[in-house]
Amino acid sequence: MTTRNHGQDSESLLRNSLLDGLHDLLTERDWSAIRMSDVAAATGVSRQTVYNEFGSRYGLAQGYAVRLANRFAGHVAESLADHVGDVTGALRTAFTEYFTGVATDPLIASLLSGEAKPDLMKLITTDVAPIIATASERLSQAFRESTWLTMPDSDIERISRAITRMALSFVAMPPEGNRDVAADLAEIIAPAIEAARIRD
Repeated sequence: MTTRNHGQDSESLLRNSLLDGLHDLLTERDWSAIRMSDVAAATGVSRQTVYNEFGSRYGLAQGYAVRLANRFAGHVAESLADHVGDVTGALRTAFTEYFTGVATDPLIASLLSGEAKPDLMKLITTDVAPIIATASERLSQAFRESTWLTMPDSDIERISRAITRMALSFVAMPPEGNRDVAADLAEIIAPAIEAARIRD
């Protein structure tokens, strides 16, 4: 069991508040027009506080992207709890919720619209490794905490990384409107999970 202290909770609260501030700003203007001082003002902290937390404007965008990717792990955890015994159904629901979130997220909208934004594109291409590492670990945790789905740890890590990479690949190129991509992915991935599953 992981024990969190008050300092860790405060840091997490600050980080999420800053990312929420960025989210709100992105609903009003393009990423290219947002400065660190804007995020500071929107959140009610100093600009230095934003720099202390994220290091740079690019670090701020990376933190936002990591949180977005981590939410997919949260969707999986919730779906596993809601679809006991149904791996395909759990994955389909999780992917559907993830795609819905991505389609309406203002940072993704900024990435896909207007002039090219090399810094944002780097997040999901050459600099995607930190996002994959963090999100796949969160996804692994979701599988480990499932009350009914048990797999060897090596399979959990392998499958989690594959699912994370697959999910992130749809950020730059959203799912086709004429297909149920969430269902397609669930049908592809579920057999691998079922094959690795440890049954009583």
